[in-house]
Amino acid sequence: MAPGDVYALLVGCVVPRPIAFVSSLSRAGLPNLAPFSFFNAGGAAPPSVVFSPVTSGAGRDKDTLHNVRDTGEYVVHIVPWRIRERMNHASADYPPEVDEFDAAGLTKVPSVKVKPWRVAECPIAMECRLFRIVEHGTGPYRANYVIGEVVYLHIDESLMTGGRVDSSRIDAIARLGGPSYTRVTPETVFAMPRPALPAKP
Repeated sequence: MAPGDVYALLVGCVVPRPIAFVSSLSRAGLPNLAPFSFFNAGGAAPPSVVFSPVTSGAGRDKDTLHNVRDTGEYVVHIVPWRIRERMNHASADYPPEVDEFDAAGLTKVPSVKVKPWRVAECPIAMECRLFRIVEHGTGPYRANYVIGEVVYLHIDESLMTGGRVDSSRIDAIARLGGPSYTRVTPETVFAMPRPALPAKP
């Protein structure tokens, strides 16, 4: 199968995918903001996250990838339902000189440990420093795994219960196949405690 067809199958099978809304700066200091749904947590010692800005079908790498490679800093945000349209607006294929914060009507606020701006409208933001970029494959649809260490974590206090994040309060959205998304709500969350092993006789 052609890589584009394989890509279409993968994004339909691996669901739901959380969205990394990544802010970065170019070497010249131009802001960039873009969403990526190939995204997950890595480990906790040190805390790490990974996202993959896949090389386009035309063989062009994303501005985010260039910026992270050049500066080694970025911020990963979790996207709540209320800004879904603005997140989608930021996903347009703008030229590098366009500031997606302005284009999408989102508010810049300073980060603490890194230079890229944070999105004020996002209840969770993870300031990251680059650990490594792992390229897997060649040409169009190549994976570019961006592994970053979380150096500062911003969490809206309204999401916290007993020192933990109540995921159902984030109202996070996630990507499915094609243009389809889903939403995490209290009604869609259920608990399944890990079972205990039978006691040894």
